[in-house]
Amino acid sequence: MNKKLVGKLCIAAAAITILLPAKAQENQTPLDLTLEKAVQIALSENPTVKIADLEIEKKKYAKKSTQASLYPQIDAVGQYTRTLKKQVMYMDGAFDITTMLMPMFQGMEQTFKGVDPNYVEGTLMNNIQANTPPSTSEEEGFTVGRDNNWTGGFNLTWPVVVPTLWKTLELSSLDLELAVEDARSSKINMVNAVRKAYYGVLLAKEAVNVYKENYDNAVLNFNDINNKFNQGVVSEFDLIRADVNAKNIKPGLVQAENALHLATLSLKALMGIDMDREVTVSGSLFDYEQSLYGALLNLDTTLVNNSDLKKFDIQNDQLKKTLELYKAQYLPTIAITGNYIYMSMNNNFKFGDYLWNPYSTIGITISIPIFDGFKKANDIRQTKVSLQQMQWQREDVVRNLKLAISNNLNNMTNYVEQVFSTKDVFAEAQKGYEISRKLYDTGMGTVLDVNTAQLGLMQARLAFTQAIYNFLASKADLDKTLGIDIK
Repeated sequence: MNKKLVGKLCIAAAAITILLPAKAQENQTPLDLTLEKAVQIALSENPTVKIADLEIEKKKYAKKSTQASLYPQIDAVGQYTRTLKKQVMYMDGAFDITTMLMPMFQGMEQTFKGVDPNYVEGTLMNNIQANTPPSTSEEEGFTVGRDNNWTGGFNLTWPVVVPTLWKTLELSSLDLELAVEDARSSKINMVNAVRKAYYGVLLAKEAVNVYKENYDNAVLNFNDINNKFNQGVVSEFDLIRADVNAKNIKPGLVQAENALHLATLSLKALMGIDMDREVTVSGSLFDYEQSLYGALLNLDTTLVNNSDLKKFDIQNDQLKKTLELYKAQYLPTIAITGNYIYMSMNNNFKFGDYLWNPYSTIGITISIPIFDGFKKANDIRQTKVSLQQMQWQREDVVRNLKLAISNNLNNMTNYVEQVFSTKDVFAEAQKGYEISRKLYDTGMGTVLDVNTAQLGLMQARLAFTQAIYNFLASKADLDKTLGIDIK
């Protein structure tokens, strides 16, 4: 038995040994991201987008729940009551059943007398009077009912004409439409955030590359000067300056690497993926340089797709439907009602001997509003004021949106100019650095000239990539304002 157990454990350990490296390799495989792929993952995995989609589903169920009020409502009902003290009833005037039936008794008396010669006249009347309780006076009453009362059956209610319910259904449709637009707005905001985060990663990656290249060049320059210093070709001052220059670049490289790490974490958080998952971002900001002018020229700046305005218009329609709802409260409502009930009244609990008596009814209920303390009238006035507020608020929103669009367009124009100007500066700085290196190698320049040219080259390249990033971020904000859907 122990050998079998040991054998099974060995097999399980071998399986784990085989599977774990495969699983670790799967987790260690970097996720290569493009902008389109990052957006696609964010739209499918981000919790905010999922919540917005679930809100649409919830509104659909709410609409169906409201529609259910149009159908007949059938309820099974049952009731048991125990009579503790029976009800007493009174009759106006004397209630003497014997007197009421006296003519009939007298006829029966004559019949018996004619049929039976041995019949003693008056026997029937004497027996009736002996067994009849005394008559009830006006001051006395008699009890009615039984101890146990049972009812069971079905009730029916079917609203036929309910104007307020019809308006409520229209409001439910607008609620669903608003939820759909909210979800669309959430996706547009998510796409905007992912695009800017993606561009931020590219910017941070480019900064790391710039600092790393400059640091590597500074180290190579230091090594070259150190060799020349050992040969007695250059002074110690040049060696110290080269060493200081390399060490000054190192903190910037570390800071750029930290910025890249934080930008990558931000992108992964927006995408809704595991923060420990390794990702690589494809491309660079230079890939977008050629498309800047085309993106600036081919723009439709109308607000027809703006999500805020669409939601505003839907909310305005909701207020209009609410106004119609309040007006519909003045109209009568008609409903069909009916029931089918069985009843039984007994003085014991012998259910098998119970006699159940059914009864059923059907009818029409009409409700006509007459007076409610002017509640409906004040609700209507309040809604009209809200509609006027919405009209002014919409005008203010349109003005602010147009201002935002104008600012984005101006910024994009300025950033395009910065891209082309900094590109020229970058090219000149690159050429200047190469010249300074050649001059220094030939002994016609100093190490200070090399360091200065290197610093200028680094600043020009960072300014160039920063201008491209600023344009792309402004373009993303403009697309968000215009409500452009990213397919």
